[in-house]
Amino acid sequence: MQSTLEAFRAGDPDAVRVIFRRYSGPVHTVVMSICGDRELAADAVQQTFVKAWKAAASFDSDREIAPWLYSIARRTAIDVIRAERRPTRGDHAPEADVAVTPLSFERTWEAFEVRRAIDDLPVEERDVIRLTHLGGMTQQEISDHLDLPLGTVKSRAYRAHRRLAAALRHLLPDENQKPPSDVQTGGTP
Repeated sequence: MQSTLEAFRAGDPDAVRVIFRRYSGPVHTVVMSICGDRELAADAVQQTFVKAWKAAASFDSDREIAPWLYSIARRTAIDVIRAERRPTRGDHAPEADVAVTPLSFERTWEAFEVRRAIDDLPVEERDVIRLTHLGGMTQQEISDHLDLPLGTVKSRAYRAHRRLAAALRHLLPDENQKPPSDVQTGGTP
């Protein structure tokens, strides 16, 4: 074990693996006693061995490695617990699980129809729509990204929205089936 400890101290990845296999169970027991949560404990164990590897050069290979690892594990487990309890940035409330309601068949079909309508657009217009609505980019950002004049981006967006309105009018409630006047008459901007 002495040569393994010296190799560990030198940062040898194989020695780190040997130390991990030998001590990950006891380290897990130490962090589990502090964290009380399997996921947090698993995270703390991983962080413990990363920290140990980074600090391996400071380890005295004439001493026992177990107490050194357990000391790192205790401090790491406490840090993990503190990080978990700390509110998110911007003084927001801590993260909370939110129930996700699956989309109804009708909403799934509508989403499919929108995707199909976008796929049916000419490539230039489709790119602008995807970057706008899926990429969250402004028209100026799209202009820079696609290396196009801003006016070209605006006209492509306008034409694409007109095509989408016409292609998706069947999704409107019956009393609103009539598309906007410029789409119906084919008016230009």
